[in-house]
Amino acid sequence: QVQLVESGGGLVQAGGSLRLSCAASGRTSSMWRMGWVRQAPGNEREFVGSITWSNGATYYGDSVKGRVTISGDSAKNTVYLQMNNLKPEDTAVYYCTSYTNGGDTYWGQGTQITVSS
Repeated sequence: QVQLVESGGGLVQAGGSLRLSCAASGRTSSMWRMGWVRQAPGNEREFVGSITWSNGATYYGDSVKGRVTISGDSAKNTVYLQMNNLKPEDTAVYYCTSYTNGGDTYWGQGTQITVSS
């Protein structure tokens, strides 16, 4: 199993920035991709972005493209989400995700980001 612990959420004004971190532990050698998914109240889960460990390739959701950057430190099994120019519609619980070679997906407990207008 893989355990994920997020940190870095909070309250920020529109136009501000935040950086989330997610540290993985457990069977981290089986991970091939880590990423972020968010969910706002009353909305479905939305893909934010991901990073592939083998080649560093990153992918972003359309609603955040150009405003977020995912990076990772494979030695620390940690992934980061830098979010800039935050908008009120970015308010959501942000979940770290991990995908393993065996086809499993793991989720962190989530961290709240609230963007005030």
